[in-house]
Amino acid sequence: MRGHLTEKADVFGYGVVALEVLSGRPNSDPSLEKEMIYLLERAWYLHENNRGLELVDQTLSDFNEEEAKRILGVSLLCTQASPSLRPSMSRVVAMLAGDIEVSNVTSRPGYLTDWQFSDLSSFMSEDNLSGTFALGSSSTHGGSSANPTFVADADHLPVLSHT
Repeated sequence: MRGHLTEKADVFGYGVVALEVLSGRPNSDPSLEKEMIYLLERAWYLHENNRGLELVDQTLSDFNEEEAKRILGVSLLCTQASPSLRPSMSRVVAMLAGDIEVSNVTSRPGYLTDWQFSDLSSFMSEDNLSGTFALGSSSTHGGSSANPTFVADADHLPVLSHT
């Protein structure tokens, strides 16, 4: 989030991909109801309400519930806002294999509680793919307004930064 690329960024990405595999859907889907558009936000909501298994791909007729809970827990650990709170990939592998317990995930990351996401369809419009995209903020930090923005990189993939 602060422009420093580390191995913990890959851990975050792994967590998102694991949620996509578990749910059978992409990270964001503007065709869904408002509360379901963003996969990570939906995963946290279900987790906090002890309904995590509702995230599992509905087309699966048979799955191991304990493994699904393990994948969800690991994914939520991997997507913590602070890189220091994310596990190493060796720890991720051990948790997924069942060699060690999945640590408790107790708090929703700040990036889900601090920001209100704008309409995805306008954010992802063709006109915005080469510019800066304001997300808007629902909180103030240190007396000044926080202005998180998405900035398109060379491959036109949005990258979160603070301006």
